[in-house]
Amino acid sequence: MAKARAIRKSPKQRKSAPAKKSARGRKTSANRPGGKPASALAGVRPPAPGQGKRGEKGHLAYLLRQAQAATRLTMERALADLGITPPQFAVLTMLKAYPGLSGADLARVALLTPQTVGLIIRNLERDGAIKKAPHPVHGRVLQWTLTRRGGTLLGKCRRHVRTLERQLMAGLNAKAQATVRRWLSRIATDLQQRS
Repeated sequence: MAKARAIRKSPKQRKSAPAKKSARGRKTSANRPGGKPASALAGVRPPAPGQGKRGEKGHLAYLLRQAQAATRLTMERALADLGITPPQFAVLTMLKAYPGLSGADLARVALLTPQTVGLIIRNLERDGAIKKAPHPVHGRVLQWTLTRRGGTLLGKCRRHVRTLERQLMAGLNAKAQATVRRWLSRIATDLQQRS
């Protein structure tokens, strides 16, 4: 009984303990980033694309990433009706341009991992869009080409993506478009050579 009495707190003690705890847990404005009170931080929102650091004042690498993410999302939506993903579209496009690529070569030119390309190849082959043939010299290496069905599918994909291409080049004359293409190609070439 004496033990139980020793553990019990008086009503006054019970009220003061939570008060101490909440005072300890409370952050002062000095503890917050920039020393601003919570009410000032509550309404903070990042700027929309094209504004502040997400616009012309932003870091170039971030702006390229932001543009790529927006382009990919728009392309995903454009290709969804055909049941094709942007990586599948990239593989079909590269096989049209460079027939006979191996899986490893496709991964390099489509900017995908070998595992992703392996999955894409299996799916496209299953759907009859691509076919394989053994390499004439290195028999264990498989070369991939588009089938007639794959060429038709790629044509449909290109029509779906054409609107996006127009949006990307809106307001740019032929000379400016060539400059942009040259600049983007140079970035890829220069950075790859340095790494």
